[in-house]
Amino acid sequence: MVSTPLHEQDESRRGRGAGWVTSLCWVAVLLDGFDLVVVGTVVPTLRTPAGYDLSPGGATAVVTIGLVGMMIGALATGALTDRFGRRRALIGAVAFFSLFTLLCAVAPNAEVFGALRFLAGLGLGGCLPTAIAMVNEFSRGSRSGQATTRVMTGYHVGAVLTAGLAIVVVEPLGWRWMFVIGALPALVVVPLMLRRLPESPAHLLATGRRADAERVAAQHGLALAEPALDAGGAPEATSTLGTLFGSAYRRTTLVVGLTSFMGLLLVYGLNNWLPTIMREADYDLGDALAFLLVLNVGAIVGLLVAGRVADRIGIRAAGIGWFAAAAVFLALLSVRLPIAGIYVMVFLTGCFVFSAQVLVYAFVSANHPPQVRATALGWSAGAGRIGAITGPVITGALLTAGLAFPWGFYLFSAVGVVGALSLVAARASRAGAPG
Repeated sequence: MVSTPLHEQDESRRGRGAGWVTSLCWVAVLLDGFDLVVVGTVVPTLRTPAGYDLSPGGATAVVTIGLVGMMIGALATGALTDRFGRRRALIGAVAFFSLFTLLCAVAPNAEVFGALRFLAGLGLGGCLPTAIAMVNEFSRGSRSGQATTRVMTGYHVGAVLTAGLAIVVVEPLGWRWMFVIGALPALVVVPLMLRRLPESPAHLLATGRRADAERVAAQHGLALAEPALDAGGAPEATSTLGTLFGSAYRRTTLVVGLTSFMGLLLVYGLNNWLPTIMREADYDLGDALAFLLVLNVGAIVGLLVAGRVADRIGIRAAGIGWFAAAAVFLALLSVRLPIAGIYVMVFLTGCFVFSAQVLVYAFVSANHPPQVRATALGWSAGAGRIGAITGPVITGALLTAGLAFPWGFYLFSAVGVVGALSLVAARASRAGAPG
């Protein structure tokens, strides 16, 4: 029998360890993808007597309140991860979100439902930036674009599964079952995270646990990045949101905030209101929900392509191109086409709209050193959540005015143009982001 060399055994163990990090972070992002779509799939029912008989304004409030919670959760991510570590922050976020999602299924009225959506959003807001920061830290090599886009495929796999689930669940079983099903993965995911998810070596170093940091880095085949030093040669203070508005990062922080605002305005505006807009355009409910599924299938394909393109031509350049292409296809959605043609157009729109925002996260992750990265990603996600709130509100207002089709798509197209132009103004810091 031929024995395996020790260095190959070590490499195999490192690969399995890094695989657990990537897989568990991917699942955490998948849960964010569930939440991205779930309210959009049930809003048409919530507006009927079978739900809460909501007015357009009431439906907009229900969509918006969860996004407010996500914004607060995302902006608090940096402080939470600095204090408790990325591992605890991510596990706590998944558990908190899942508990309040389950409670949404038994909400007796719209007011309680909205309050529970807000609380679920607080937990969920920290999932995405923390997961991206961890995956980038545990990914060996310099392919930041692919590392981010790969984990973000979970976002849209979750959205696709949720949209598909809605087609077979909402009408026969009722909308409440969507929230029961959305909470169940935590029963498996949280115990696995407790057992398999390591702490970030950067956090361990920053909190004085060098031996633990060296052990985790060795287990995963990582080069241990030393924390930045201040003018006196001491380790630099833990990052805060204020750090991002210092001279080293201010310009990019402002640009990233504006670009994320535009990107998530598109992501949430489309995912929360596309079925309703298409119903206004006289498509039946089955087709309207199917458009949501196709939109997010396009997003998965777009992410797989975008990561490779970003690592070849630069993340910023790819992001500019993706926002510009998104603007074109969003405008084309206003054209009435045969049903096969509109499916193709929705697919292509998904390819570009969602990857554009993910490339912003990739740029932020590559552009900031480890001790700033989680806070920078939290800012990007938090500023973006303001756009996520704005998109559904504006689209809801257009719906109330009877203008959602086609003017909603013209508005989204203009947002894509602004996103492309704002990313042009971004620049790499000394940390060195490609592109």
